[in-house]
Amino acid sequence: MDRKTLEAHIASRKSLLCVGLDPVIDRLPEGISRDVNGVVEFCKQIIDATLEYCVAYKPNLAFFESLGPKGFEAFAKTRAHIPDTHFVIADAKRGDIGNTAKRYAEAFFNHFSCDALTVAPYMGRDSVEPFLVENNWAIVLGLTSNQGSEDFEQQKLVTGEFVWERVISQCVQWGTPENLMLVVGATKPEAIKRIRELAPQTFLLVPGIGAQGGDLEGVLKHGCIKGGGLLINSTRGIIYKSSGTDFAEAAASEAKSLRDQMAAWL
Repeated sequence: MDRKTLEAHIASRKSLLCVGLDPVIDRLPEGISRDVNGVVEFCKQIIDATLEYCVAYKPNLAFFESLGPKGFEAFAKTRAHIPDTHFVIADAKRGDIGNTAKRYAEAFFNHFSCDALTVAPYMGRDSVEPFLVENNWAIVLGLTSNQGSEDFEQQKLVTGEFVWERVISQCVQWGTPENLMLVVGATKPEAIKRIRELAPQTFLLVPGIGAQGGDLEGVLKHGCIKGGGLLINSTRGIIYKSSGTDFAEAAASEAKSLRDQMAAWL
């Protein structure tokens, strides 16, 4: 999906919402079998319930891969259930160079037909470039919300820059606003103002809304630009809103609530 199409979906739905799909067998709700088949059924029902309120889905590969070979089948079935009207992010955080990176790109862009893949930039330009292809996107880890981000990302260089600032400054030179996005945690909305200085037109994928306590209002205030410029992700706060048979309805209600808050900014 290209940027123009993504922005058109954002405008028509008045939404920046991305729904994360992190299925855990032990957390599957009442009425869903606690096995691989149940994972697929759960994801399908969540997708069906939230379609009108979001513009993107972000299946996290770890939650599928942990189920073994059948987990990849579950991921493929889940991906196939998402219509072409929605942007699909494979949250796999790949990060390798040369032919290896090319194979990851082939896997997720060609075989699984995902629009984007999350990428770790630690190994540099040649680990990111294979994902910068037409109508597909590399979503590079910029400033994450985990506590461990203090170990590297939030350290200062001798230039006075934070490491995350250098990463973002470099990455936006490798790609364009048409094929590169940045991951920025919602728990650090105060940094988004600075990120917008470094990457004024780049889409930001912002996880951490909901269960992680991210500041939706702050993210919208500092990050929203013409055309949207944001994909704001919520996972547990939506998909596990209820553990009962009404889980799909509860997910839809939470997705609608978030969408309505976003609509005022679009």
